[in-house]
Amino acid sequence: MAHEHIGKIAKRRAESHKGEYGKVLVIAGSRGMTGAAYLTSQSALRSGSGLVVCAVPESLNTIMEAKLTEVMTLPLPEGKEHWLTERSVEKILEFSETCDAVALGPGMGSHESTRRLIRILVEKLTPPIVLDADGINAFGGDPRALSLRTGRMVITPHPGEMARLTGHTAVEVQESRISTARSVAEVTGCTVCLKGHRTVVSSFDGAIYTNTTGNSGMATAGTGDVLTGMIASFLGQGLDDFGAAVSAVFLHGLSGDIAAEKIGPFSLIAGDLIDHLPEAFRKSGIT
Repeated sequence: MAHEHIGKIAKRRAESHKGEYGKVLVIAGSRGMTGAAYLTSQSALRSGSGLVVCAVPESLNTIMEAKLTEVMTLPLPEGKEHWLTERSVEKILEFSETCDAVALGPGMGSHESTRRLIRILVEKLTPPIVLDADGINAFGGDPRALSLRTGRMVITPHPGEMARLTGHTAVEVQESRISTARSVAEVTGCTVCLKGHRTVVSSFDGAIYTNTTGNSGMATAGTGDVLTGMIASFLGQGLDDFGAAVSAVFLHGLSGDIAAEKIGPFSLIAGDLIDHLPEAFRKSGIT
């Protein structure tokens, strides 16, 4: 049965083709962090996207081609230690014009040149963006800079990233999760998805959703990357920012609950969420 919080994800017509279900660009990864790029890309594809392209530092492209079968790759100019820099701006902007959504930030690292790249892309990318992880950290202490973006954006901080963004402590964030998410949404003009137990989604116009799915087994590396890919996928399929974030958060937690029921929360890993997404979709009436 469809859940009331699932957005209007289009039913698939028999005569449809991949171009009707969104092209997602994932900009992610650096040396030692290819897993983030993989999980984000794979979850976007599992969430119904017609085409996913993973953009990574060119020296890591061979690794990503081996890890990803159905996802295309886009090798980009890089810095001396295999991170992305402003040298990639032109190629990314040109390629993104053919895309319906962009996931930006997972595993990109915190090098100053990478941070500059991220800030340029947030301002100039045309498609809707999901900004996560190092993408959010690039704006640490300066949340108002996110308001310079005129296009659509969802940001997905965990409490530590939200603390760095706002200048508060993680404890302060956790003590006032709803008000913090609402405040940052108002300041930035973005939809804010504050992750954690009972993830909070706030739109810039004040709408609030508190999630009821998920479990302690999801407190493991990579689950946030899976969520980022899911939100990007739903944006690419035409959902609005708040609807894409709420739908992804609910289904992400539901997939985690299904996985935990089968294998137990103790051994759950991020890849298990991707593996159980099909069952989560079916339980929610998405076919």
